[in-house]
Amino acid sequence: MTEKQHDMGFFERYLTLWVGLCIGLGVLLGVYAPEFAQTLDGMSINVNDAPVVSIPIAICLFFMMYPIMVKIDFSEVVKAGKSIKPVTLTLVVNWAIKPFTMYAIAYVFLGLLFKQFIGVDAIDLVKMPFGLDLPVGNHYGAGVVVMEEGVKMLAVPLWRSYLAGCILLGVAPCTAMVLVWGYLAKGNAGHTLVMVAINSLIMLLLFGVIGGFLLGVGQLPVPWQALLLSISIYVALPLFAGFFSRKWIIAHKGLEWFEQKFLHILTPITIVALLLTLILLFSFKGGVIIDNPLTILWIAIPLAIQTILIFAVTYIAAKYWGFSYENAAPSALIGASNHFEVAIATAVMLFGLSSGAALATVVGVLIEVPLMLALVGFCKRTKNWFPS
Repeated sequence: MTEKQHDMGFFERYLTLWVGLCIGLGVLLGVYAPEFAQTLDGMSINVNDAPVVSIPIAICLFFMMYPIMVKIDFSEVVKAGKSIKPVTLTLVVNWAIKPFTMYAIAYVFLGLLFKQFIGVDAIDLVKMPFGLDLPVGNHYGAGVVVMEEGVKMLAVPLWRSYLAGCILLGVAPCTAMVLVWGYLAKGNAGHTLVMVAINSLIMLLLFGVIGGFLLGVGQLPVPWQALLLSISIYVALPLFAGFFSRKWIIAHKGLEWFEQKFLHILTPITIVALLLTLILLFSFKGGVIIDNPLTILWIAIPLAIQTILIFAVTYIAAKYWGFSYENAAPSALIGASNHFEVAIATAVMLFGLSSGAALATVVGVLIEVPLMLALVGFCKRTKNWFPS
């Protein structure tokens, strides 16, 4: 990719502002026009009279994911053999450490320290696991089957629903904005591209396995069929669409046109689709946020601690493993950031647009930009820690 592409554009630079505005608009819609999001969410694909895929959300989320996947050059994977140490460290952090520290930190803060603020008896209504038909009143994990407006739902403790969103963020390593973070930190662009490609492929295999395992540990519903469907729709479909359309466009239009014209058009589409999704998510949670405005803070604290911890672990390990700064910085930034697009998509499909899990993944978007920019600044100030 060219250097210009990695630069932070207008939409990315002010992403936190756009997210904040969409949160405000969504909350206002939730308070004054609650039927708006409910009508859109009612446009869904149903199985056994239960909504499985929200069509408007599926369309928005596809357009969030496709522009990311089409940027990935999977031929870069063959270059991984030239940088075994950075690749090994990044994979270990992303798949053997990060998901489990996220679970532990979120459990401690949401399930213990902040539980009384969230509400000891507060519940959240989430989707029944796909294909599961239990009688009303039956227990499933930490939840109870209830009937809500003629549809069976699972009533789970609200803090556990937030925990589910954190889990999904923890098992989704970043493959999009990390290209920007690596560029701003003046890191090794080749290493960053290799890890984006490898993480995208590994996500097909491990995202559902590790995510399902941790959801089960947290006594949350583990909808394996929905997990598989989510990976197919929101990872595999845009990944293959991006791979084949990239090859076709480059073959017919050339690499320069692809990078300078096509990607330039796609970049704002991702952000616009994300912002439309956020408006829908927060319109459902408008009442909850008005009643308890500190909800976002309770979720943001463990997410921020996780981000800083994983960054520190990777950055320090890279220093003692003798990395150059150019490889250490992107390795640490890849580990610290999350693929919030996949996390949001999965939370909506597994637990519902109005779920606390979906809200928690959105908070990940809210803190991502300012926190990652701060870590980029830290990297640049500590460049002298590493050998030239």
